[in-house]
Amino acid sequence: MDFIDLRSDTITQPVTEMRRHMAEADVGDDVFGEDPTVNALQDKICELTGKEAALFVTSGTQANQIAINAHTQPGDEVICEYRSHIFNYEAGAPALLSGVQVHPIQGEHGILQPAQIEEVIRPRDHHFPVSRLIGLENTHNRWGGVIYPLEAIKEMRTFADNQNLLMHLDGARLWNASAATGIPIKTYASYFDSVSLCFSKGLGAPVGSVIAGNERFIERAHYYRKVYGGGMRQAGIIAAGALYALEHHTGRLMEDHIRARKLAEELNMLTGLVIDLQRVQTNIVIIDTSLSGIPANEFEALLSQNHVRMKAISPSRLRAVTHLQISDDDIKHTINAFKNILKHQHSLVD
Repeated sequence: MDFIDLRSDTITQPVTEMRRHMAEADVGDDVFGEDPTVNALQDKICELTGKEAALFVTSGTQANQIAINAHTQPGDEVICEYRSHIFNYEAGAPALLSGVQVHPIQGEHGILQPAQIEEVIRPRDHHFPVSRLIGLENTHNRWGGVIYPLEAIKEMRTFADNQNLLMHLDGARLWNASAATGIPIKTYASYFDSVSLCFSKGLGAPVGSVIAGNERFIERAHYYRKVYGGGMRQAGIIAAGALYALEHHTGRLMEDHIRARKLAEELNMLTGLVIDLQRVQTNIVIIDTSLSGIPANEFEALLSQNHVRMKAISPSRLRAVTHLQISDDDIKHTINAFKNILKHQHSLVD
């Protein structure tokens, strides 16, 4: 039996038709701006986000870090949520690449309030770094794929303008937020100076992200992409996968959300598991195993024996992520795997 892999939506495989589009893509030298498929993708992203310009890059981390570099100067400070991707999962890159420090704030399920940021903005004094940039994440990965409310974003934009702060959106899974709410990508993006979007998660492309912003920002982004060694030549081969994903896979994202909800509701009824159903808003499910008596890393190993892969993200929490290649039958099998593990555990305790 093949594994049911719920570790992340990054493990999706390109579908056959996507591979064909990639193989047949028109290509050129993208460093010279001559790859027609990359250019078509960037034009499409400008249309979707309402931004003046866009830049195709290799990964979500590269997209976020280029944006930070382009917005800041060494010694500046970037304010973000405590569990955000740029603080936890990008290898200390803001310090290494941009020479800035990150000031993390604990949000309520990933959502920050302007008053919290007002508390930490640095005085204009030579003792302090310059507060330069606010980074938000939508959907928020480590908080279980929660959607950043549009009203909260609007309030933060007004606050940022009053404080002369820039705003960047880590929108790796913004597609999921848009699918769940019906709010267009363009509406979300309009409140940010820059936005990054990822093609290799829910959209199922094998590689690639994009940054969008005004022309001056993207010109600086081009420079930092080159500095990072991210300039690509005949990149249309991978851009074609991203284009195919945009055209064929955004409309099916609600299927992932429905399957995630089904998984969450069924598991939450099992003794020993706790899931905050209010936070299951898109394709990520966070499962608290502490009441089961089985640490999350042991649960991960037991699930693997049942041909299910998940990721332990703390001593007591598992993360499951639905995606393009997870079916209804896979969800049923996963639920049964949990039941079997818990049944065995209860028999040992009895």
